[in-house]
Amino acid sequence: MSYPYQINSFEEYQKVYKESVENPEAFWASVAENFVWKKKWDKVLDWNFTEPKNEWFKGGKLNITENCLDRHLAERGNVPAIIWESNDPNEKQRILTYSILHKRVCQFAQVLINNGVQKGDRVCVYMGMIPELAIAILACARIGAIHSVIFGGFSAQSIADRLYDAQSEFIITCDGAFRGGKDIPLKSVIDDALIGNRTVRKVIVYTRTRTPISMIKGRDVWWEDEMRHVEEMGIREIDAVEMDAEDPLFILYTSGSTGKPKGVVHACAGYMVYTNYTFVNIFNYQPG
Repeated sequence: MSYPYQINSFEEYQKVYKESVENPEAFWASVAENFVWKKKWDKVLDWNFTEPKNEWFKGGKLNITENCLDRHLAERGNVPAIIWESNDPNEKQRILTYSILHKRVCQFAQVLINNGVQKGDRVCVYMGMIPELAIAILACARIGAIHSVIFGGFSAQSIADRLYDAQSEFIITCDGAFRGGKDIPLKSVIDDALIGNRTVRKVIVYTRTRTPISMIKGRDVWWEDEMRHVEEMGIREIDAVEMDAEDPLFILYTSGSTGKPKGVVHACAGYMVYTNYTFVNIFNYQPG
């Protein structure tokens, strides 16, 4: 696909920058027109720095996964969406096309639903750098759940703090992860973080390192078993839930200068438009 908002020269950059400063609403409306909306916005920007309260694409309805996945299927279904290379040169490369990724995201979205996840629920994601991480967060976004990715090097206490703050009821993790030459025991760290926790209802575990772990009956389930069940149900597609432009998409925790982690909340529409715009221009992205 082509990007009409891609900047191709320094002169064009200067012109575009001037437009964005002098008339930001018209500028960002022209960019946002290139995305898939379930309902167009009523107002591009409603800002108030006193409260502070800033709303982008107010009244708009969308689902970010339709823009990440569905709109590419007709013409780019067999094009790679994710090319994954292991840190271990002996491990096989994995390529997921848009069609395969779309199917996996829909199936895992059904897994989340089967395990009680609903729109607005907070889901903690504590995984290694594998395609399933992308599948997990896209599946959350597909059904309107709010994901919070936690860095795989954080301690049990750091995870516990974030789980408590976000009031997460669900966790997606792996038995372990490979980082450089190390084997990180992710699930056992999660188990430590959950000592005394009364809010987490389900822990979904993906098999990565085959590290021996404990699974608590009724709480912990295997990713592979859940996906197999969904495959048996015949699920290949699931509708993307309609989200308001200002609905939360994800929470990203900073370490916090006060020692207490601070959750930065990103909303659906503004994040989608700005992230894509900056990606296309900063990396001068060309299809293929």
